[in-house]
Amino acid sequence: MKLKSILTVFLLLTLWHGYAQQKNKTENIVLITLDGFRWQEVFNGADSSFFKQQATLKDPKLKEKYWREDAAERRKVLLPFLWTTIATQGQIYGNRALGNNVNVTNNQLFSYPGYNEILTGSADNERIHSNDKIYNPNTNVLEFINKQPGYKGKVAAFSSWDVFPYIINDKRSGVYVSTDVAEVKSANLSESEKMMNKLILKLPNPLGDVRLDAFTFYYGMEYMKKNKPKVIYFAFDETDDFAHGGEYAAYLNSANYTDKFFSELWTYLQSEPQYKNKTTIIITSDHGRGDNAEDWKHHGQKIAVANQLWFAFLGPDTPALGEVKTSETLYQNQVASTLASLLGMEYKTDKKVGDVIQSVTKK
Repeated sequence: MKLKSILTVFLLLTLWHGYAQQKNKTENIVLITLDGFRWQEVFNGADSSFFKQQATLKDPKLKEKYWREDAAERRKVLLPFLWTTIATQGQIYGNRALGNNVNVTNNQLFSYPGYNEILTGSADNERIHSNDKIYNPNTNVLEFINKQPGYKGKVAAFSSWDVFPYIINDKRSGVYVSTDVAEVKSANLSESEKMMNKLILKLPNPLGDVRLDAFTFYYGMEYMKKNKPKVIYFAFDETDDFAHGGEYAAYLNSANYTDKFFSELWTYLQSEPQYKNKTTIIITSDHGRGDNAEDWKHHGQKIAVANQLWFAFLGPDTPALGEVKTSETLYQNQVASTLASLLGMEYKTDKKVGDVIQSVTKK
């Protein structure tokens, strides 16, 4: 890893913005992942050569909605919040066309190993090499934060994929994990939760046993309103499932309305005293996928370019750099330590990793 060069780049940011003289403003973190969502769509928008990849979930207005001749316009129409708000107030990494690379370090290039790397800060190729429901032996950053004074019971995760209780190891970590196509149980259900409980088992679900991302998001939002967690993780899944099914229209539509979730979340955060100007959002993916109309459906060890990722950051300690164009390589295993350092904590793993945003000064 080019740790020294990454530190050098962000040392310059520290000097430019004067962060060396002040404490972090971040008191809360929202971590978000879009499973298997490619950097190519993030930075270039829809790829018209994939438009025929619509197996059963066809969208006759696909071209009208997402195709523009100019790549900057294409990406903005696909991901408007990312390219209007984060691009003006935060930071976005991973445009390989500009030499700004974000890479996976595990050699598996599929979901469980990717999420393990994101959350623990280290690849574990020896023990984490399948998507089986096996409780993760590795301590993760959510677990670490949940054990800190003032954070116990203030860390939660909402996921569409039902393997997340095992990835986060909710039994050991004590982190609340909501997942699965099932009603949410609570002694004080809100009216919105009651309605979602009525719908979740009745609405057609093309993903079968994977919870639709809208339920994951809105269950999580209701939890935030009631419990005010300091750290919350939203793990969305539809983009990966639709890609595996060769459903490019559904893949794009899912990414588009997930971007609308970002906007709704940010509006809520800026309306709440606990969160306003005190919360950092981190957005990324667990792995990439192939770069042509057939390989796009796949990832894993046979698809080498599935090691390619992207990052986005928005919050009070993130200088407004927009699309970062430095020729530095960042890594998936840097997310955990960055997340902790934003809260003024030092999270260590068994491998030496650095923070992505070095303009943050620990409290």
